[in-house]
Amino acid sequence: MKIAIISDIHGNYDALVEVLKKAKKERVEHLLVLGDIVGYYYHPDKIMNLLSGWSFDIIKGNHEKILENLIADSALSETIRLKYGSGHQDAVMKLTKKQIDFLKNLPETKSVQFDNTSILMCHGSPWLNDYYIYPDCEQEIVQKCDSTTHDFVLIGHSHYAFSIRNANSILINPGSVGQSRQIGGKAFWCIIDTTNNCFQMLSTDYDTNKLLKEVKEKDPEIKYLTEVLKRN
Repeated sequence: MKIAIISDIHGNYDALVEVLKKAKKERVEHLLVLGDIVGYYYHPDKIMNLLSGWSFDIIKGNHEKILENLIADSALSETIRLKYGSGHQDAVMKLTKKQIDFLKNLPETKSVQFDNTSILMCHGSPWLNDYYIYPDCEQEIVQKCDSTTHDFVLIGHSHYAFSIRNANSILINPGSVGQSRQIGGKAFWCIIDTTNNCFQMLSTDYDTNKLLKEVKEKDPEIKYLTEVLKRN
C-alpha cells in the first residue's frame, strides 16, 4: 500500500492540487496529514473539501491551535495577521462550524498501522507540537525521536524535508506542501510503500502566480509571505 505523507499545507490550495494529482498517478491509497491546514494563505475551505475525497488520517498542527486562540479571543486578530498573514481570519470566515470543530478535536499525535508497518504521526516532535526539528539539529534530538514500537516517526513544522535512520525507526520530515522554506514554487512531500517499507522524498512544482497576486491584495505589507514563495 502506498501512503502519501503531507504536512504544512497552510491554505495553499494550488500546491495541494498538484501534489494530489501526482499522488493519484503514483497510486497512493491513503494520506497522512501532519497538521497546519490553516495559517499564512487563504483557502483552507477548498483544502478541506479536496481532502474529503481521499482516505486520510490527520493530526493537529500549531496553526490549528492559533486558530482556536483566535476564535476564543477576536482581539488577537491583528496581532496574528501581522505575524502570519490573513490565513487564520480566512479560516474563521470560510470554514463551517463542523469543519472548525473537526480541527479543534484533532489529536496532537497519532499511531497508525498499515500492513505490518507502524507509523507515529507528530507535528513538531513526538513530545511537543510546536518544537522545531531541523536537518542539522543535534544528534541527541534525533535520537530522542527514535521509537522502539514504530517503523517510522513522522514530523513536520520546520518546513524542511529530511530523513534520518535512527537505531530503531526512521525519522521523516516530508517538508511543507504549502510554504517550503527550501525552494519557492515546490511542494515537498513523501510516499511510504508499506509492502516493503521503502520511502521516496518528493517535490512537486506548482504555479505561484495566483497566490502571489492574492498576497499582494490581502497582505501587501507582510513581505515574508511573498519572499518565501519566490525563494531559490
